[in-house]
Amino acid sequence: MSLRRSARLNTSSDPKDEISVKVANTGKKRKSIPTAVEPSKKDEGPSTPKRKRTLKQASPLATPIPAVAKLMSTTHAPNETGIFGAPPVRLAAPDISNATLISPETHRVVAQKPLDELSPSKVSKINVTTKNALDEALAHLIKVEPKLKPIIENHPCTVFSPEGLAEEIDPFNSLVSGIISQQVSGAAAKSIKTKFVAMFNPGIEEIDQHTFPTPSQVCNKSLETLRTAGLSQRKAEYIHGLAEKFKSGELTTSMLLSAPYEEVFEELIKVRGLGKWSVEMFACFSLKRMDVFSTGDLGIQRGMAALLGRDVDKLKAGKGGKWKYMKEQEMEEVSDKFKPYRSVYMWYLWRCADVNISTFDEP
Repeated sequence: MSLRRSARLNTSSDPKDEISVKVANTGKKRKSIPTAVEPSKKDEGPSTPKRKRTLKQASPLATPIPAVAKLMSTTHAPNETGIFGAPPVRLAAPDISNATLISPETHRVVAQKPLDELSPSKVSKINVTTKNALDEALAHLIKVEPKLKPIIENHPCTVFSPEGLAEEIDPFNSLVSGIISQQVSGAAAKSIKTKFVAMFNPGIEEIDQHTFPTPSQVCNKSLETLRTAGLSQRKAEYIHGLAEKFKSGELTTSMLLSAPYEEVFEELIKVRGLGKWSVEMFACFSLKRMDVFSTGDLGIQRGMAALLGRDVDKLKAGKGGKWKYMKEQEMEEVSDKFKPYRSVYMWYLWRCADVNISTFDEP
C-alpha cells in the first residue's frame, strides 16, 4: 500500500501532472521554384509566423481517500459488524492506537482494556475513553479554529466515534487493501480484492461469507497464483512480502497497538510497497491514532488552504512538477496548533476541500 496520499477522494492513489499538448494546424503552402536569384528576406512580403506548440496543464488528480479509507477500515468479518449491543468503553488516548484490532493469524482481539476490567483507582485517573474521545477532539478543534464548527456539525466523523473505535480491524487485511488500491480506481480495487479473497474460499459462492486469508495462507500461494486475482507482478510481491513479515513475527498486532507512532512508522516504512502516505493513512483509518498528519496529501493541502481563506483555484506547481497548494513546512506549523488531535483535524480538512469556507466567515 504505498498505501499514498486525499482532495476528496477519488480513485487514483498519487496525484500526478497531466500534460496535454495542442499542436496547431501548420499546413504549409508549396513554394514556387525560383527562376533566377532568390529574393532576400528583406524583399519578401509579410508572412505569418509558425505557431508554437502550446502546453496546457490539466488540473491535478485528486487522491482517493474515500475509496482507500473504506477498503482499509473494512471490518474483520464483512458480513458482521462484530459489535453486539453497546460497544465496550475502553481507555483511549491521542498517542496510542484506539482501534479494536484482530490478530491476522489467530483472530484474537487485541485492544486497550475495557474500563470494567481495570481497578477503580486506575479508572478514576482516566479522562479520555472511547466513549468521549471524539467529543474531546472536536471541542479542541473548535476552540483553536471556530470556523470549523459548522463543518463539524454538518459532517459527523464516524471514524473516531464510539462505534467506529469498536469495529474490529484486521491490520493485515487493511495493509493488503491499501496495496491493492494503489494506482487503480476504487471500482477496480474492489473487484481485485474480491477475486483475491475468493481464491482462499473455494466452494463458497456467497461473497459475503468469504473470510480474509491469514498471512500463512498467502505465503503458501505462489506469485503466479496471486496474480490470477488481477494483481500486477509487483503488487503480488508486495503482498507476499507483507504476509511473510506477519508470519515471521517481524510485524505484530501487539506492536501496532501499543508502540509509539514513531516506532510503528519506522517498522512499516521498511515494508516494500508501503510509502509514507500509505503508512499515515493506515495509522489514521485502521489503527485509529488521533494525532497523525499527512503534509503530502493533496486534499489536506487544499482543505487547509481553503480554511485559511486562500484562493485554492490558483494552483502552485512545486519541484518535480507536482501540484501543491501549500508548502509542507507551513502546513506543519499550522497543524501544530491542533495537536494532539491532528487526525481528526485532517479528516475535516478533507471536508473543507469541497466546502466554500468563505460562507462561514463572520460578518
